[in-house]
Amino acid sequence: MARGITGKEPDPRAVYADIFDLPHWQSPDRPHMSLHDRAAQFAPYAALVGYDEMVGEEARLTEQQRILEGQPLEILNRKLSLIAEATAAGQHPELTFTVFIPDGRKAGGAYTEITDRVKRIDPAERKVVLQSAEGRGKHNITLDFERIMHIEGDLVDHLEDG
Repeated sequence: MARGITGKEPDPRAVYADIFDLPHWQSPDRPHMSLHDRAAQFAPYAALVGYDEMVGEEARLTEQQRILEGQPLEILNRKLSLIAEATAAGQHPELTFTVFIPDGRKAGGAYTEITDRVKRIDPAERKVVLQSAEGRGKHNITLDFERIMHIEGDLVDHLEDG
């Protein structure tokens, strides 16, 4: 029979022989809890609350914003100038903008296409002001020049051919 870790301890069966074979005590006032109910009281405990959401968020991919240089930047600037001239003349062309939208939770973002009528160009703020009719009223959407990657539409498409 085992005598403990070091072998110098007395035999527990001999020390506790008077209580070793007694039945387990139960309260006369409270009923015995089933094993199912005992296990259920620990079920709400979750050591890793939010872990699955965190892993999912980390696995979600984002893009880095590309910086235009050279000829593509020159073409984009010419398109913006042409749009500014058109809006100053009272036209509101419908165009499709490919724009970088930063992610609110992590570094990077995604490129999105927005098609809308141009209300005006704000050169001081370096923004394109779009007019969008959503819901009951109209509200303006602004796009930063630095986040615009590409512009398409009847007014500006001919600039890419030359």
